[in-house]
Amino acid sequence: MTSQNRFKSILLGGCLLAGAGAQVNAQALASSSGGMGAIYTLTNALTGNEVLAFHRSADGGLTPAGAVASGGAGTGAALGSQGALALSGDRHWLFVVNAGSNSVSSFRVQADGLVLADTALSGGTTPVSLAVRGRLLYVLNQGGTGNISGFWVDAHGKLTQIPESTRPLSSPTAGAAEIAFSPDGEMLVVSEKGTQTLDTYQVQGHGLVTGPTTHASNGAVPFGFTFTGRDELLVTEAGSNAVSSYDLDAESLATVSPSLNSQGAAPCWIAATPDGRYAYATNAHVGSIAGFSVGREGALTFAGLTPTASIPLLDIATTQRFVYALAGGTHQVLAYRVEPDGSLIALGSVGGLPVTAVGLVAR
Repeated sequence: MTSQNRFKSILLGGCLLAGAGAQVNAQALASSSGGMGAIYTLTNALTGNEVLAFHRSADGGLTPAGAVASGGAGTGAALGSQGALALSGDRHWLFVVNAGSNSVSSFRVQADGLVLADTALSGGTTPVSLAVRGRLLYVLNQGGTGNISGFWVDAHGKLTQIPESTRPLSSPTAGAAEIAFSPDGEMLVVSEKGTQTLDTYQVQGHGLVTGPTTHASNGAVPFGFTFTGRDELLVTEAGSNAVSSYDLDAESLATVSPSLNSQGAAPCWIAATPDGRYAYATNAHVGSIAGFSVGREGALTFAGLTPTASIPLLDIATTQRFVYALAGGTHQVLAYRVEPDGSLIALGSVGGLPVTAVGLVAR
């Protein structure tokens, strides 16, 4: 496929997922809480969606820990989104989208593995991204005219849709890519590739939101985004090959660093270290990870490029000391250690992922 066709695909639906790979053996899920933590991704298979788990050891290495069915179906294709999986703040609950069956699922994270708690209709079609804060879960539905919809999560993981919580996107052609809560929980943010905008919704009482209020993106095709732990929003611009940062408040998005070049092509996914010092974006169409240092008020400085062997390079997740990337071209999860200066040291990889794998989250 030519670079022009690859770029066209991202404008229409998101980064590409190419090649063929072996399915992970659906063995009984072993403990996903051993060592220092775990990594999770989705098979997104048409025949039945599954969560794939990997043990994360104290030195950052990964070991396959099996698969567990989500109770729904995938699409068998790229979702063009970030946030297909989400962990609760206390890391006791995992939530995933079932984009092929218009549903979402909750899992209890236990010492002996993941336990499916509930599956519920998403309030729209083609759910692609999730945002969770406390007992409140919001789903971004990309299909049809698109919307967001809210759910309460009870102590047993049961999902109950909140009446009158469904809100539209800014346009029927939004091509929305991600939803997330601001760090203070007072706002929801949605990125829209099709309209080149960032939407904000004010969180009200009883789990309801008002909006959207639309804000023009600084660069073309706003895709994935992350917060640094404050109100500093970092957004990838797949059409501008750049990352911009913004200061978010109740009234506006003020640009801090406009369209800083990612030194690659089609940066789609981005994640920040928990301390907010560094952020990493995947250059999907050239196979590299762009590093950025984050200064006061979200000011960005390019901090270096880490080449990988995978094209495309998909989702990314971070912990305080480690970075993990979903390598769609080689059907692997790549592991890296974060050095004091923000540079990345390769730790190896785990392979055998299905070609349909989407989303990545670390705990």
